[in-house]
Amino acid sequence: MTDTIEDLQCRMDAAASALDFEEARRIRDRINLMRSGASAGEAAQADTSGLVRQQPGAMGLGTSRQRPIPPPGWKPPSKPDLKTSGRKRK
Repeated sequence: MTDTIEDLQCRMDAAASALDFEEARRIRDRINLMRSGASAGEAAQADTSGLVRQQPGAMGLGTSRQRPIPPPGWKPPSKPDLKTSGRKRK
C-alpha cells in the first residue's frame, strides 16, 4: 500500500469524471483518513461506509449487545401495593 494522497486524488478525479461516484466517495474518505494521521494500510482497511455488521446476541438477531447492563448502583424500584394503588384520599 504505497498510495500517496496525490495518487488517490488523481484516482478520485478519474472516478468522478467516469461518473463512478461511489468509488470517488471511497477514495475521498481514504484521503481524509490519511490526512488525519492514519497510514495508507489503515485507511485502505477502514470501513468508511458507516455500516458495521452486527453480531447476533442473546436479545435477538441483529443485536450486538449480549444482555442489558444496568448502570452501577442501580436497583429495581419497589413494587406498588395493589391494595392502595389507584385510590384517592378522602
